[in-house]
Amino acid sequence: MKQSKQQLVKILREIDNKSYPLYKQLKGSYDMTGFTLFIERVQGDPFASPSMISVEVTPEKADFPKDLYDTMEKKVALEDQLLRQFAGELRKYSFQAKGSGKSGFMGAVVPGPEILKRTGCEISNVGAVRLRLEAGFPANGRRIQSRQLEKMLVEFLPRVVSNTLYYDKTKERQYRQVAELAEDQRFIRGELKKRNLVAFVANGAILPRESGVSSRPMKQAVAFESPKSLEITLQLPNKGEIKGMGIPQGITMIVGGGFHGKSTLLKALEVGVYNHVFGDGREYVITDESAVKLRAEDGRSIQQVDISMFINNLPNGKDTSCFSTEDASGSTSQAANVVEAMEAGSKLFLVDEDTSATNFMIRDELMQKVVHSNMEPITPFSLRVRQLYEKAHISTILVAGSSGSYFYEADHIIQMKEYQPEDITEMAKAAAQKFAILENDNRSLENEKVSELLIPDFSKSRIWLKKADMRDRVKMKVMGRDSISINKETIDLRYVEQLVDTGQLAGIANIVWYIRTHLLSEDMSMTEMVNQIEELLKTSGFEKICAGRVPGNLTVPRRQEIFACMNRWRY
Repeated sequence: MKQSKQQLVKILREIDNKSYPLYKQLKGSYDMTGFTLFIERVQGDPFASPSMISVEVTPEKADFPKDLYDTMEKKVALEDQLLRQFAGELRKYSFQAKGSGKSGFMGAVVPGPEILKRTGCEISNVGAVRLRLEAGFPANGRRIQSRQLEKMLVEFLPRVVSNTLYYDKTKERQYRQVAELAEDQRFIRGELKKRNLVAFVANGAILPRESGVSSRPMKQAVAFESPKSLEITLQLPNKGEIKGMGIPQGITMIVGGGFHGKSTLLKALEVGVYNHVFGDGREYVITDESAVKLRAEDGRSIQQVDISMFINNLPNGKDTSCFSTEDASGSTSQAANVVEAMEAGSKLFLVDEDTSATNFMIRDELMQKVVHSNMEPITPFSLRVRQLYEKAHISTILVAGSSGSYFYEADHIIQMKEYQPEDITEMAKAAAQKFAILENDNRSLENEKVSELLIPDFSKSRIWLKKADMRDRVKMKVMGRDSISINKETIDLRYVEQLVDTGQLAGIANIVWYIRTHLLSEDMSMTEMVNQIEELLKTSGFEKICAGRVPGNLTVPRRQEIFACMNRWRY
């Protein structure tokens, strides 16, 4: 039952200077005249994790025009914008109330440049706004300082809500810009499919970042300009005409000297699976949403994966059609990563030779002569990349700086020179053909011996984990963007490079635990389980997955990262 603001103040004053656990009396909902305050979890002491609270503004009070959130893309973009505004305003009041430990802290999730679906701010279909935050309930030692909490909840919080969660006509242009960008980004994604493209990079995009640990665009960076042969023109619903490089389906190589922007372009394409905010420089860099960055991952766990398309006839006779290891080599891990990405539904592979296992990527002509193919259990990616496209309809974008083996297979070859792309396909193909003739076409002879590509059967169940009891207590911890811990079992995700937000890891932790407790079955494939998760997230968000107590720090991950986490869970 909802209580009044006056009742909240009355309780606060009654428990002032008493033992800290009495703060738990505050759990419940309160009408704060303009919004509802929910106190959902109260911390055990002032040094523990802050308390979880949320605010909800009615559709009438929020009053955002319906056309700002009438599609999923626009709704997520508006939620993202409101969360940014709220978090920025809240920072002004954090720690203004005083006390021990985390007393006075007020904080909400601060998004990066990617626009993602987060539990931090949610807008209902009718326009109600729910925003979740954390607050450190003040204490002196372990004695309640309720006058300080009264200041936080009754004075500071209403100011923040009124300044950020009510529609403000003075910000009309800003809100419209957010909605229009979301529409334009959605339009470009639709055009990728219509035009058989895997990516689009707009002219004028700023791809370099300020530093290796910063997501801000580099100042005075060279703006991207498409080569004319790959340039396409799009007529966006709001921005109008825009030109840029369209990367077609198939096999595309990105080459060039060191420090000329090869990996910078690939990194922009990696995160192009997500929409970006205005001012990021990459707001019109759009990549197929299913794209997966592949790399070697020495030491990772592999469980029951069919890697036989790449690795066969091992000296120890080990079966590679259902391969497991607790300590994979570089080549074995990359082979598993390819197959697992196929299982997750990826239609575009992004590969950088710098982070790949050399023996998985290529076997040059001299090595083929010295070590005959019947003595080598690895079929390199260079001999499968064309088959993957023609049979499985999976495109590849590959960065290469030292090996020309992929020139033979590439449909398009882009050279980066001082951060600008040049289409050198014709020249590179001619050079490759001349080289093949000089080498008596040994490479073509080797190609004839490549076995047929047999796509694994992903409808089979792959269960190596034990089903957990949903009544079991669970302790989850997120270690930045590197790993998650679930009941002291650590899942290493540091090489899953398209995880850009700690909230994605927190969301994945809750999802994979739900799979362990509710879905894990020998009758269900991994694909079927993840499909069910996606449907749950679509219909009820994290409500059911988190058993009703939804924290504000969760971000909805892609299905590809859910698969990646499950596949790296050792047991």
